Amino acid sequence: MRKGAELLVLLVASSLCLSAAIAAQETCPADIDAKCGDAASDDWEGEFFPGITKIRYEGPTSKKPLSYKWYNAEEVILGKKMKDWLRFSVAFWHTFRGTGGDPFGAATKNWPWEDGTNSLAMAKRRMKAHFEFMEKLGVERWCFHDRDIAPDGKTLAETNANLDEIVQLAKQLQSETNIKPLWGTAQLFMHPRYMHGAATSPEVKVYAYAAAQVKKALEVTHYLGGENYVFWGGREGYQTLLNTDMKRELEHLANFLQAAVNHKKKIGFNGTLLIEPKPQEPTKHQYDWDVATTFSFLQKFGLTGEFKINVECNHATLSGHSCHHELETARINDILGNIDANTGDPQVGWDTDEFLTDISEATLIMSSVVKNDGLAPGGFNFDAKLRRESTDVEDLFIAHISGMDTMARGLRNVAKLIEDGSLDELVRKRYQSFDTEIGAMIEAGKGDFETLEKKVLEWGEPTVPSGKQELAEMLFQSAL
Repeated sequence: MRKGAELLVLLVASSLCLSAAIAAQETCPADIDAKCGDAASDDWEGEFFPGITKIRYEGPTSKKPLSYKWYNAEEVILGKKMKDWLRFSVAFWHTFRGTGGDPFGAATKNWPWEDGTNSLAMAKRRMKAHFEFMEKLGVERWCFHDRDIAPDGKTLAETNANLDEIVQLAKQLQSETNIKPLWGTAQLFMHPRYMHGAATSPEVKVYAYAAAQVKKALEVTHYLGGENYVFWGGREGYQTLLNTDMKRELEHLANFLQAAVNHKKKIGFNGTLLIEPKPQEPTKHQYDWDVATTFSFLQKFGLTGEFKINVECNHATLSGHSCHHELETARINDILGNIDANTGDPQVGWDTDEFLTDISEATLIMSSVVKNDGLAPGGFNFDAKLRRESTDVEDLFIAHISGMDTMARGLRNVAKLIEDGSLDELVRKRYQSFDTEIGAMIEAGKGDFETLEKKVLEWGEPTVPSGKQELAEMLFQSAL
Protein backbone atom coordinates (compact mmCIF):
# COMPACT_ATOMS: atom_id res chain seq x y z
CA MET A 1 0.00 0.00 0.00
CA ARG A 2 2.85 2.37 0.85
CA LYS A 3 4.49 1.82 -2.56
CA GLY A 4 1.12 2.49 -4.20
CA ALA A 5 0.77 5.70 -2.22
CA GLU A 6 4.28 6.78 -3.14
CA LEU A 7 3.54 6.07 -6.81
CA LEU A 8 0.35 8.12 -6.57
CA VAL A 9 2.28 11.03 -5.08
CA LEU A 10 4.82 10.83 -7.91
CA LEU A 11 2.09 10.74 -10.54
CA VAL A 12 0.33 13.75 -9.02
CA ALA A 13 3.62 15.64 -8.78
CA SER A 14 4.43 14.82 -12.41
CA SER A 15 0.98 15.94 -13.46
CA LEU A 16 1.38 19.23 -11.60
CA CYS A 17 4.79 19.80 -13.18
CA LEU A 18 3.35 19.14 -16.64
CA SER A 19 0.44 21.50 -15.99
CA ALA A 20 2.85 24.16 -14.77
CA ALA A 21 5.01 23.70 -17.86
CA ILE A 22 2.00 24.06 -20.16
CA ALA A 23 0.85 27.15 -18.29
CA ALA A 24 4.33 28.65 -18.54
CA GLN A 25 4.37 28.07 -22.28
CA GLU A 26 0.98 29.70 -22.74
CA THR A 27 1.95 32.78 -20.72
CA CYS A 28 5.51 33.21 -21.96
CA PRO A 29 6.38 36.95 -22.05
CA ALA A 30 6.41 38.57 -25.49
CA ASP A 31 10.13 39.19 -25.12
CA ILE A 32 12.64 37.39 -27.30
CA ASP A 33 15.25 37.82 -24.58
CA ALA A 34 13.21 35.83 -22.09
CA LYS A 35 14.51 32.33 -21.37
CA CYS A 36 11.35 30.60 -22.55
CA GLY A 37 11.74 32.35 -25.91
CA ASP A 38 15.35 31.38 -26.61
CA ALA A 39 14.50 28.44 -28.84
CA ALA A 40 12.46 30.65 -31.17
CA SER A 41 15.28 33.15 -31.59
CA ASP A 42 17.08 30.83 -34.03
CA ASP A 43 16.09 31.28 -37.66
CA TRP A 44 14.21 28.40 -39.21
CA GLU A 45 16.27 26.88 -42.00
CA GLY A 46 14.71 25.45 -45.15
CA GLU A 47 11.05 24.89 -45.91
CA PHE A 48 8.35 24.54 -43.29
CA PHE A 49 6.58 21.99 -45.50
CA PRO A 50 9.40 20.01 -47.17
CA GLY A 51 8.26 17.41 -49.64
CA ILE A 52 4.98 19.22 -50.36
CA THR A 53 4.99 21.03 -53.69
CA LYS A 54 2.44 23.51 -54.97
CA ILE A 55 -1.01 21.92 -55.11
CA ARG A 56 -2.21 21.50 -58.71
CA TYR A 57 -5.54 20.79 -60.37
CA GLU A 58 -5.55 17.21 -61.66
CA GLY A 59 -9.28 16.62 -62.24
CA PRO A 60 -11.93 14.31 -60.71
CA THR A 61 -10.12 11.10 -61.67
CA SER A 62 -7.01 11.94 -59.65
CA LYS A 63 -6.30 9.67 -56.68
CA LYS A 64 -3.60 11.95 -55.32
CA PRO A 65 -4.64 13.45 -51.94
CA LEU A 66 -2.47 16.54 -52.44
CA SER A 67 -4.21 17.69 -55.62
CA TYR A 68 -7.39 19.51 -56.60
CA LYS A 69 -10.07 17.37 -58.20
CA TRP A 70 -12.72 20.07 -58.75
CA TYR A 71 -11.10 23.45 -58.05
CA ASN A 72 -9.43 24.80 -61.18
CA ALA A 73 -8.63 28.42 -60.31
CA GLU A 74 -8.44 29.82 -63.86
CA GLU A 75 -11.39 27.88 -65.31
CA VAL A 76 -14.34 30.08 -66.27
CA ILE A 77 -17.73 29.08 -64.83
CA LEU A 78 -20.82 31.23 -65.46
CA GLY A 79 -18.72 34.05 -66.82
CA LYS A 80 -16.11 34.26 -64.05
CA LYS A 81 -12.97 32.40 -63.10
CA MET A 82 -13.48 29.95 -60.28
CA LYS A 83 -10.98 31.84 -58.14
CA ASP A 84 -13.07 35.01 -58.56
CA TRP A 85 -16.30 33.32 -57.56
CA LEU A 86 -14.71 31.68 -54.53
CA ARG A 87 -12.00 34.11 -53.35
CA PHE A 88 -10.59 31.61 -50.85
CA SER A 89 -8.81 32.69 -47.69
CA VAL A 90 -6.81 30.83 -45.03
CA ALA A 91 -7.79 31.62 -41.43
CA PHE A 92 -4.62 32.20 -39.42
CA TRP A 93 -6.12 31.34 -36.01
CA HIS A 94 -7.34 27.82 -36.67
CA THR A 95 -4.63 26.86 -39.15
CA PHE A 96 -1.60 28.13 -37.26
CA ARG A 97 -2.84 28.69 -33.72
CA GLY A 98 -5.09 25.66 -33.42
CA THR A 99 -3.65 23.20 -30.92
CA GLY A 100 -6.26 20.45 -30.89
CA GLY A 101 -7.08 21.23 -27.28
CA ASP A 102 -10.68 21.22 -26.11
CA PRO A 103 -12.52 21.68 -22.78
CA PHE A 104 -11.81 18.05 -21.98
CA GLY A 105 -8.24 17.57 -23.16
CA ALA A 106 -4.86 19.19 -23.70
CA ALA A 107 -3.25 20.13 -27.01
CA THR A 108 -2.52 17.31 -29.47
CA LYS A 109 -0.67 19.17 -32.24
CA ASN A 110 3.02 19.93 -32.06
CA TRP A 111 4.06 21.37 -35.42
CA PRO A 112 7.82 21.14 -36.13
CA TRP A 113 8.29 24.92 -36.21
CA GLU A 114 6.61 25.52 -32.82
CA ASP A 115 8.59 25.72 -29.59
CA GLY A 116 5.72 26.20 -27.14
CA THR A 117 6.33 29.91 -26.53
CA ASN A 118 4.29 32.98 -27.31
CA SER A 119 7.31 35.12 -28.10
CA LEU A 120 7.74 37.63 -30.91
CA ALA A 121 10.34 35.43 -32.53
CA MET A 122 7.91 32.53 -32.53
CA ALA A 123 5.20 34.75 -34.00
CA LYS A 124 7.53 35.68 -36.86
CA ARG A 125 8.39 32.06 -37.54
CA ARG A 126 4.69 31.19 -37.54
CA MET A 127 3.93 33.98 -40.02
CA LYS A 128 6.59 32.70 -42.41
CA ALA A 129 5.13 29.20 -42.23
CA HIS A 130 1.70 30.69 -42.92
CA PHE A 131 2.80 32.36 -46.14
CA GLU A 132 4.64 29.27 -47.38
CA PHE A 133 1.47 27.28 -46.73
CA MET A 134 -0.70 29.71 -48.71
CA GLU A 135 1.73 29.83 -51.61
CA LYS A 136 1.79 26.04 -51.88
CA LEU A 137 -1.98 25.88 -51.54
CA GLY A 138 -2.43 28.51 -54.25
CA VAL A 139 -4.61 30.78 -52.10
CA GLU A 140 -4.34 34.55 -52.59
CA ARG A 141 -5.92 35.78 -49.34
CA TRP A 142 -5.68 35.36 -45.59
CA CYS A 143 -7.57 36.60 -42.52
CA PHE A 144 -6.52 37.15 -38.93
CA HIS A 145 -7.29 38.27 -35.38
CA ASP A 146 -4.82 40.79 -33.98
CA ARG A 147 -3.91 38.72 -30.91
CA ASP A 148 -3.41 35.54 -32.94
CA ILE A 149 -0.61 36.96 -35.03
CA ALA A 150 1.15 38.93 -32.27
CA PRO A 151 1.41 38.39 -28.50
CA ASP A 152 0.02 40.61 -25.77
CA GLY A 153 2.46 42.86 -23.95
CA LYS A 154 2.32 44.21 -20.40
CA THR A 155 0.66 47.43 -21.62
CA LEU A 156 -1.43 48.47 -24.61
CA ALA A 157 1.56 50.39 -25.97
CA GLU A 158 3.79 47.30 -25.77
CA THR A 159 1.05 45.15 -27.31
CA ASN A 160 0.68 47.59 -30.20
CA ALA A 161 4.44 47.60 -30.69
CA ASN A 162 4.44 43.79 -30.86
CA LEU A 163 1.65 43.91 -33.45
CA ASP A 164 3.51 46.52 -35.50
CA GLU A 165 6.60 44.33 -35.63
CA ILE A 166 4.67 41.29 -36.89
CA VAL A 167 2.67 43.40 -39.33
CA GLN A 168 5.90 44.69 -40.89
CA LEU A 169 6.94 41.11 -41.55
CA ALA A 170 3.50 40.29 -42.96
CA LYS A 171 3.73 43.34 -45.24
CA GLN A 172 7.10 42.14 -46.53
CA LEU A 173 5.80 38.61 -47.13
CA GLN A 174 2.74 39.99 -48.91
CA SER A 175 4.91 42.00 -51.28
CA GLU A 176 6.91 38.86 -52.08
CA THR A 177 3.86 36.68 -52.73
CA ASN A 178 1.03 39.01 -53.82
CA ILE A 179 -1.16 37.54 -51.05
CA LYS A 180 -3.39 40.05 -49.25
CA PRO A 181 -5.83 39.95 -46.31
CA LEU A 182 -9.45 39.19 -47.05
CA TRP A 183 -10.16 40.69 -43.64
CA GLY A 184 -8.78 41.45 -40.22
CA THR A 185 -10.43 41.71 -36.81
CA ALA A 186 -9.77 42.34 -33.14
CA GLN A 187 -9.99 39.50 -30.64
CA LEU A 188 -12.40 40.93 -28.06
CA PHE A 189 -13.39 37.77 -26.24
CA MET A 190 -10.44 35.78 -24.86
CA HIS A 191 -8.78 38.16 -22.39
CA PRO A 192 -10.33 38.22 -18.87
CA ARG A 193 -11.06 41.94 -19.27
CA TYR A 194 -13.78 40.97 -21.73
CA MET A 195 -15.56 38.52 -19.44
CA HIS A 196 -18.69 40.72 -19.51
CA GLY A 197 -18.31 41.72 -23.14
CA ALA A 198 -16.39 44.47 -24.90
CA ALA A 199 -18.68 47.12 -26.39
CA THR A 200 -21.45 45.88 -24.08
CA SER A 201 -19.37 45.63 -20.91
CA PRO A 202 -20.84 47.46 -17.90
CA GLU A 203 -17.34 48.82 -17.18
CA VAL A 204 -16.50 51.98 -19.13
CA LYS A 205 -12.75 51.30 -18.99
CA VAL A 206 -13.28 47.98 -20.80
CA TYR A 207 -15.40 49.72 -23.45
CA ALA A 208 -12.58 52.23 -23.96
CA TYR A 209 -9.93 49.48 -24.13
CA ALA A 210 -11.97 47.63 -26.75
CA ALA A 211 -12.28 50.84 -28.74
CA ALA A 212 -8.51 51.30 -28.65
CA GLN A 213 -7.97 47.71 -29.76
CA VAL A 214 -10.42 48.00 -32.68
CA LYS A 215 -8.84 51.32 -33.68
CA LYS A 216 -5.46 49.64 -33.98
CA ALA A 217 -6.84 46.54 -35.72
CA LEU A 218 -8.66 48.70 -38.28
CA GLU A 219 -5.47 50.62 -38.97
CA VAL A 220 -3.43 47.43 -39.33
CA THR A 221 -6.00 45.87 -41.68
CA HIS A 222 -5.97 49.04 -43.78
CA TYR A 223 -2.15 49.13 -43.84
CA LEU A 224 -1.97 45.53 -45.04
CA GLY A 225 -4.47 46.17 -47.83
CA GLY A 226 -7.35 44.25 -46.27
CA GLU A 227 -10.61 44.25 -48.20
CA ASN A 228 -12.92 43.89 -45.19
CA TYR A 229 -13.00 44.16 -41.41
CA VAL A 230 -15.08 41.80 -39.23
CA PHE A 231 -16.84 42.26 -35.89
CA TRP A 232 -17.59 39.05 -34.01
CA GLY A 233 -19.22 39.85 -30.68
CA GLY A 234 -18.36 36.64 -28.93
CA ARG A 235 -19.29 38.02 -25.53
CA GLU A 236 -21.62 40.84 -26.59
CA GLY A 237 -24.66 39.43 -24.85
CA TYR A 238 -25.77 38.22 -21.45
CA GLN A 239 -25.84 35.23 -19.13
CA THR A 240 -28.94 36.43 -17.24
CA LEU A 241 -31.26 39.41 -17.64
CA LEU A 242 -31.47 39.74 -13.85
CA ASN A 243 -28.26 41.81 -13.82
CA THR A 244 -28.45 43.19 -17.38
CA ASP A 245 -29.73 46.50 -18.77
CA MET A 246 -30.32 45.23 -22.32
CA LYS A 247 -31.47 48.57 -23.73
CA ARG A 248 -28.37 50.34 -22.47
CA GLU A 249 -26.02 47.61 -23.71
CA LEU A 250 -27.54 47.61 -27.21
CA GLU A 251 -27.22 51.39 -27.38
CA HIS A 252 -23.57 51.13 -26.28
CA LEU A 253 -22.95 48.54 -29.00
CA ALA A 254 -24.54 50.77 -31.63
CA ASN A 255 -22.42 53.73 -30.52
CA PHE A 256 -19.31 51.56 -30.65
CA LEU A 257 -20.05 50.43 -34.21
CA GLN A 258 -20.79 53.99 -35.30
CA ALA A 259 -17.45 55.09 -33.85
CA ALA A 260 -15.79 52.31 -35.88
CA VAL A 261 -17.50 53.64 -39.02
CA ASN A 262 -16.23 57.11 -38.23
CA HIS A 263 -12.66 55.92 -37.72
CA LYS A 264 -12.78 53.83 -40.88
CA LYS A 265 -13.65 56.94 -42.87
CA LYS A 266 -11.10 59.05 -41.02
CA ILE A 267 -8.19 56.77 -41.99
CA GLY A 268 -9.44 56.30 -45.56
CA PHE A 269 -10.20 52.58 -45.24
CA ASN A 270 -12.54 51.67 -48.10
CA GLY A 271 -13.09 48.06 -47.05
CA THR A 272 -16.44 46.62 -46.01
CA LEU A 273 -17.33 46.38 -42.34
CA LEU A 274 -18.84 42.97 -41.56
CA ILE A 275 -20.79 41.59 -38.59
CA GLU A 276 -20.70 37.84 -37.92
CA PRO A 277 -23.86 36.57 -36.18
CA LYS A 278 -23.84 33.81 -33.60
CA PRO A 279 -26.67 32.86 -31.22
CA GLN A 280 -24.81 31.77 -28.09
CA GLU A 281 -21.63 30.13 -26.78
CA PRO A 282 -19.81 31.49 -24.93
CA THR A 283 -22.68 33.69 -23.68
CA LYS A 284 -26.19 32.37 -23.09
CA HIS A 285 -27.58 34.90 -25.55
CA GLN A 286 -25.58 37.00 -27.99
CA TYR A 287 -27.15 40.15 -29.40
CA ASP A 288 -26.31 39.27 -33.02
CA TRP A 289 -28.26 35.97 -32.80
CA ASP A 290 -28.76 35.47 -36.56
CA VAL A 291 -28.90 37.46 -39.80
CA ALA A 292 -32.46 38.69 -39.29
CA THR A 293 -31.77 39.84 -35.72
CA THR A 294 -28.59 41.60 -36.82
CA PHE A 295 -30.35 43.28 -39.75
CA SER A 296 -33.08 44.51 -37.40
CA PHE A 297 -30.40 45.94 -35.08
CA LEU A 298 -28.69 47.72 -37.99
CA GLN A 299 -32.02 49.16 -39.14
CA LYS A 300 -32.97 50.40 -35.68
CA PHE A 301 -29.70 52.27 -35.23
CA GLY A 302 -29.33 53.56 -38.81
CA LEU A 303 -26.31 51.40 -39.68
CA THR A 304 -27.65 49.39 -42.64
CA GLY A 305 -25.62 51.33 -45.17
CA GLU A 306 -22.38 50.81 -43.26
CA PHE A 307 -22.31 47.07 -42.50
CA LYS A 308 -22.79 43.77 -44.28
CA ILE A 309 -22.96 40.25 -42.87
CA ASN A 310 -20.31 37.57 -42.58
CA VAL A 311 -22.34 34.35 -42.45
CA GLU A 312 -20.68 31.43 -40.68
CA CYS A 313 -22.42 28.18 -41.62
CA ASN A 314 -21.79 26.54 -38.24
CA HIS A 315 -23.30 29.57 -36.49
CA ALA A 316 -26.33 29.35 -38.77
CA THR A 317 -27.15 25.83 -37.64
CA LEU A 318 -26.59 26.74 -33.98
CA SER A 319 -29.23 29.46 -34.38
CA GLY A 320 -31.72 26.92 -35.69
CA HIS A 321 -31.36 27.80 -39.38
CA SER A 322 -29.63 26.30 -42.38
CA CYS A 323 -26.66 28.12 -43.86
CA HIS A 324 -28.71 28.51 -47.05
CA HIS A 325 -31.46 30.28 -45.08
CA GLU A 326 -29.01 32.72 -43.52
CA LEU A 327 -27.36 33.45 -46.88
CA GLU A 328 -30.72 34.07 -48.55
CA THR A 329 -31.85 36.32 -45.68
CA ALA A 330 -28.67 38.36 -46.10
CA ARG A 331 -28.84 38.34 -49.90
CA ILE A 332 -32.43 39.55 -50.28
CA ASN A 333 -31.67 42.38 -47.84
CA ASP A 334 -28.53 43.31 -49.79
CA ILE A 335 -26.19 42.70 -46.84
CA LEU A 336 -24.40 39.48 -47.84
CA GLY A 337 -20.69 40.22 -47.59
CA ASN A 338 -18.63 37.13 -46.73
CA ILE A 339 -18.90 33.45 -45.79
CA ASP A 340 -17.10 31.40 -43.16
CA ALA A 341 -17.01 28.04 -44.95
CA ASN A 342 -17.39 25.55 -42.14
CA THR A 343 -19.97 23.24 -40.63
CA GLY A 344 -20.89 21.55 -37.38
CA ASP A 345 -21.75 18.02 -36.39
CA PRO A 346 -25.52 17.50 -35.94
CA GLN A 347 -24.79 15.14 -33.06
CA VAL A 348 -22.68 17.74 -31.25
CA GLY A 349 -24.45 20.84 -29.96
CA TRP A 350 -21.59 23.30 -30.12
CA ASP A 351 -19.38 25.17 -32.56
CA THR A 352 -17.13 22.39 -33.88
CA ASP A 353 -15.79 24.40 -36.86
CA GLU A 354 -15.33 21.47 -39.24
CA PHE A 355 -14.32 21.86 -42.87
CA LEU A 356 -17.43 21.81 -45.04
CA THR A 357 -17.43 18.67 -47.19
CA ASP A 358 -21.16 18.16 -47.85
CA ILE A 359 -21.70 18.53 -51.62
CA SER A 360 -25.42 19.22 -51.23
CA GLU A 361 -24.86 22.03 -48.73
CA ALA A 362 -22.07 23.48 -50.86
CA THR A 363 -24.41 23.57 -53.87
CA LEU A 364 -27.09 25.41 -51.89
CA ILE A 365 -24.50 27.89 -50.63
CA MET A 366 -23.15 28.52 -54.11
CA SER A 367 -26.67 29.04 -55.46
CA SER A 368 -26.99 32.03 -53.12
CA VAL A 369 -23.52 33.29 -54.08
CA VAL A 370 -24.32 33.09 -57.80
CA LYS A 371 -27.65 34.87 -57.30
CA ASN A 372 -25.69 37.53 -55.42
CA ASP A 373 -23.31 37.80 -58.41
CA GLY A 374 -20.43 36.79 -56.15
CA LEU A 375 -19.11 38.02 -52.82
CA ALA A 376 -16.41 40.53 -53.79
CA PRO A 377 -14.88 42.28 -51.97
CA GLY A 378 -15.74 39.42 -49.61
CA GLY A 379 -15.05 35.76 -50.19
CA PHE A 380 -14.81 32.38 -48.49
CA ASN A 381 -12.57 31.97 -45.48
CA PHE A 382 -11.99 28.62 -43.81
CA ASP A 383 -12.92 29.30 -40.21
CA ALA A 384 -12.36 25.59 -39.74
CA LYS A 385 -9.89 23.44 -37.88
CA LEU A 386 -8.42 20.00 -38.07
CA ARG A 387 -10.00 17.37 -35.90
CA ARG A 388 -8.22 16.86 -32.59
CA GLU A 389 -6.95 13.49 -33.77
CA SER A 390 -5.46 14.82 -37.05
CA THR A 391 -1.85 15.59 -36.22
CA ASP A 392 0.19 15.29 -39.43
CA VAL A 393 1.41 18.45 -41.15
CA GLU A 394 -0.01 17.24 -44.46
CA ASP A 395 -3.46 17.15 -42.81
CA LEU A 396 -3.43 20.97 -42.96
CA PHE A 397 -3.23 20.75 -46.75
CA ILE A 398 -5.68 17.86 -47.12
CA ALA A 399 -8.34 19.65 -45.06
CA HIS A 400 -8.11 22.84 -47.11
CA ILE A 401 -7.99 20.96 -50.42
CA SER A 402 -11.12 19.05 -49.44
CA GLY A 403 -12.92 22.25 -48.42
CA MET A 404 -11.92 24.08 -51.59
CA ASP A 405 -12.88 21.15 -53.82
CA THR A 406 -16.25 20.93 -52.10
CA MET A 407 -17.11 24.58 -52.76
CA ALA A 408 -15.81 24.31 -56.32
CA ARG A 409 -17.98 21.27 -56.91
CA GLY A 410 -20.95 23.19 -55.51
CA LEU A 411 -20.27 25.95 -58.06
CA ARG A 412 -20.11 23.44 -60.90
CA ASN A 413 -23.42 21.95 -59.75
CA VAL A 414 -25.10 25.36 -59.73
CA ALA A 415 -23.91 25.90 -63.30
CA LYS A 416 -25.56 22.58 -64.26
CA LEU A 417 -28.83 23.58 -62.58
CA ILE A 418 -28.87 26.92 -64.36
CA GLU A 419 -28.07 25.34 -67.71
CA ASP A 420 -30.85 22.76 -67.26
CA GLY A 421 -33.35 25.40 -66.10
CA SER A 422 -35.94 22.92 -64.78
CA LEU A 423 -35.69 23.96 -61.14
CA ASP A 424 -35.94 27.68 -61.99
CA GLU A 425 -38.96 26.93 -64.17
CA LEU A 426 -40.63 25.00 -61.35
CA VAL A 427 -40.25 28.01 -59.06
CA ARG A 428 -41.50 30.40 -61.75
CA LYS A 429 -44.63 28.34 -62.35
CA ARG A 430 -45.36 28.14 -58.62
CA TYR A 431 -45.80 31.93 -58.50
CA GLN A 432 -47.21 32.48 -61.98
CA SER A 433 -50.65 33.50 -60.65
CA PHE A 434 -48.99 36.72 -59.47
CA ASP A 435 -47.90 37.43 -63.06
CA THR A 436 -51.51 38.41 -63.80
CA GLU A 437 -53.07 41.87 -63.67
CA ILE A 438 -54.45 41.38 -60.16
CA GLY A 439 -51.16 39.85 -58.99
CA ALA A 440 -49.20 42.81 -60.33
CA MET A 441 -51.57 45.16 -58.54
CA ILE A 442 -50.98 43.34 -55.23
CA GLU A 443 -47.19 43.37 -55.67
CA ALA A 444 -47.32 47.08 -56.43
CA GLY A 445 -48.99 47.65 -53.04
CA LYS A 446 -52.35 48.59 -54.58
CA GLY A 447 -54.35 45.50 -53.62
CA ASP A 448 -56.99 47.08 -51.36
CA PHE A 449 -59.27 44.72 -49.45
CA GLU A 450 -62.49 45.88 -51.14
CA THR A 451 -61.15 45.09 -54.62
CA LEU A 452 -59.81 41.71 -53.50
CA GLU A 453 -63.10 40.85 -51.84
CA LYS A 454 -64.94 41.51 -55.11
CA LYS A 455 -62.52 39.22 -56.93
CA VAL A 456 -63.06 36.40 -54.43
CA LEU A 457 -66.83 36.69 -54.88
CA GLU A 458 -66.26 36.50 -58.64
CA TRP A 459 -63.77 33.60 -58.55
CA GLY A 460 -65.25 31.42 -55.86
CA GLU A 461 -63.16 28.93 -53.87
CA PRO A 462 -59.53 28.90 -55.14
CA THR A 463 -57.87 25.76 -56.47
CA VAL A 464 -54.49 25.36 -54.77
CA PRO A 465 -51.85 23.58 -56.90
CA SER A 466 -49.22 21.14 -55.64
CA GLY A 467 -45.97 22.56 -54.28
CA LYS A 468 -43.98 19.84 -56.10
CA GLN A 469 -41.45 19.62 -53.28
CA GLU A 470 -40.38 16.09 -54.17
CA LEU A 471 -39.86 17.11 -57.79
CA ALA A 472 -37.81 20.13 -56.71
CA GLU A 473 -35.63 17.87 -54.56
CA MET A 474 -35.27 15.39 -57.41
CA LEU A 475 -34.17 18.12 -59.84
CA PHE A 476 -31.70 19.46 -57.27
CA GLN A 477 -30.23 16.04 -56.52
CA SER A 478 -29.82 15.30 -60.21
CA ALA A 479 -27.12 17.97 -60.39
CA LEU A 480 -25.03 16.59 -57.53
